[in-house]
Amino acid sequence: MTASSLKASVLLLCVLHLTYSSDVEAQSCRPSGKIEGRKPPPGQCNQENDSDCCVQGKFYTTYTCSPPVSTNTRAVLTLNSFQKGGDGGGPSECDNQYHSDDTPVVALSTGWFNRRGRCHKQIKINGNGQSVLALVVDECDSTMGCDGDHDYQPPCRNNIVDASKAVWKALGVPENDWGETDIKWTDA
Repeated sequence: MTASSLKASVLLLCVLHLTYSSDVEAQSCRPSGKIEGRKPPPGQCNQENDSDCCVQGKFYTTYTCSPPVSTNTRAVLTLNSFQKGGDGGGPSECDNQYHSDDTPVVALSTGWFNRRGRCHKQIKINGNGQSVLALVVDECDSTMGCDGDHDYQPPCRNNIVDASKAVWKALGVPENDWGETDIKWTDA
């Protein structure tokens, strides 16, 4: 085999590997279905922290997966109250308890929640030039929504880290910018 044909073969293998790798990554998490929104009964959708309420007849995408976790997993940080009466709905999935908004706690999208596999484990969140450790206490359900169990809110997207006010404060995000921001996270 000549040197030029060896180089061509190696180049072809590299191109095939990159093509296959990007194809696998793109296929790693696809929508699993849709649910139809139902209009919440009066007073049944808590819009604290600018939470959305389901819209009658609108279809919402559901996921049973989330993007792969890495040392710098890209996500969207959202604001949630884990206190009784807050927009988080019922008690947290991991311990059936409510948690103070002054405690750095999070809910993860269904795939990242990993069937409670991350319950009571810490994650490191990087954003706004700061980092914070937060305890996973709940699931941000990507498979269901628009019902009483989910406070008549749509299903979470598959890339959500739903965080208490304490997390936002620790990241130094000005309060008037709270709501949604891009972050990176990893298991701590």
